[in-house]
Amino acid sequence: MIVETRSAAETFRCGEMLGRKAEQGQIYTLVGDLGVGKTLFAQGFAKGLGVREAVSSPTFTIVQIYEEGRLPFYHFDVYRIGDVEEMEEVGFEDYIFGEGVCLIEWADLIAEILPQGRTEIVIEKNPEQGFDYRKIEIRELSSLTSE
Repeated sequence: MIVETRSAAETFRCGEMLGRKAEQGQIYTLVGDLGVGKTLFAQGFAKGLGVREAVSSPTFTIVQIYEEGRLPFYHFDVYRIGDVEEMEEVGFEDYIFGEGVCLIEWADLIAEILPQGRTEIVIEKNPEQGFDYRKIEIRELSSLTSE
């Protein structure tokens, strides 16, 4: 599915829509350049899960846990990961096979350890379409899908 947004509010709402549909055990990966709106999308996603506290990118902590919504929300930002082994140190597998929903920003940096069954979200800008334009591609990857 491809969604085109033309404002920050629309990008937020796209995330919120997915958050409302999210189910326990699902993994969402976010890919896109710096400043494309990954964290804004994640904030909308959290709202869709019923998270009321402020959601920010956990760039320096790698994972932020929100438990107040209808499901636990595990928000990862792996931008500063030097090696995928660091993910083991934060208990990555406990989260992705846990009771909640995972959303991972900069997921392409840890692609080799991601389960194949996940929802991949790619956000792109196109300056020719306007400053706030975003193309958001959402695709389900299954264990049968070759990447």
